[in-house]
Amino acid sequence: MPDHSAPLLRPPRHRVDPRARSWWRAQALLAVSGPMLLTAVALGALSALFFPGALPWLGPLLLVVLVLPAVGYLVVMPRMRYAVHAWELGERAVYAAGGWFWQRRRIAPLSRVQTVDTLRGPVQRRFGLATVTVTTASTAGDIKIVGLSEADAEELSRRIGEVAQDVPGDAT
Repeated sequence: MPDHSAPLLRPPRHRVDPRARSWWRAQALLAVSGPMLLTAVALGALSALFFPGALPWLGPLLLVVLVLPAVGYLVVMPRMRYAVHAWELGERAVYAAGGWFWQRRRIAPLSRVQTVDTLRGPVQRRFGLATVTVTTASTAGDIKIVGLSEADAEELSRRIGEVAQDVPGDAT
């Protein structure tokens, strides 16, 4: 009976900057956990002021529906993302792994690289981080390497640009 198991793809060699965990936590606080916690506090305060009889059932409901998921997301998501996000630049390809709930690994031949962009959003700048986006001649989309230090992002962008020019291919 032939072996139809797929070969295992090893993770990329380089981890993102450890400060990425703090950046992801700040994003979660601004976009998800913060609004959820603020909603729970506001509903609890309004209930205490105007509907005190509702607190015995509303308090536990707010805790289960808003507070615990918000705190869980704030604590768990950055750790899971840091465990998954990694990158590697080889002689012929760029390889990136990312995500936290939906994990994705992408390998793109350097011969297909069209552009390399570096992005530093306002929250990223606060943590000294950047994102490198590698656009390829592919319908699968860009490869994004997030959570790099600004120095690593600049160096990676420069190296990808140099190596991509030296590799013959259809994107040149």
